[in-house]
Amino acid sequence: MSATAHENRVHDFLAQRRIAVAGVSRDRGRHPVGNLVYHRLKKTGHEVFPVNPHMQTFDGDPCYPDLQSIPGGVDGVVIITRPEITERIVRDCSDSGVRRVWMHRSMGKGSSVSAEAVEYCRQQGIEVIAGTCPMMYGDGVDLGHACMRWVIKLTGGLPS
Repeated sequence: MSATAHENRVHDFLAQRRIAVAGVSRDRGRHPVGNLVYHRLKKTGHEVFPVNPHMQTFDGDPCYPDLQSIPGGVDGVVIITRPEITERIVRDCSDSGVRRVWMHRSMGKGSSVSAEAVEYCRQQGIEVIAGTCPMMYGDGVDLGHACMRWVIKLTGGLPS
């Protein structure tokens, strides 16, 4: 996939107003990424819904156990979980009518991408971004994430 096609998918994903973030955590030290993405999307004007079946609230907002529990549904889901959980969430996306999914991958260790989940999305007609971080795109990108995006693009590591 060319960088242009990837960037088009990113643009389309971020153009959605209602986005769920699956993988917010109360353990901010060990699992901060979902929380950071949640707050960034909120700051950029999205209506954001935290998803974690083990929490009832997240930073004062209702936290939902699954996508079906979100009143009015969502347009897209950022997934920041272990790959085996990602596989469950994409099935939840299909059941909930969600048409866009972003599976997070950091530059270091840590990836939500599952080949099975990516294939499932494609079979179900769900647009999928399989890798990179939403914080590398859109309004308000910090210098660190801008540099990461540049390095990943330079080295041909953008997702397919």
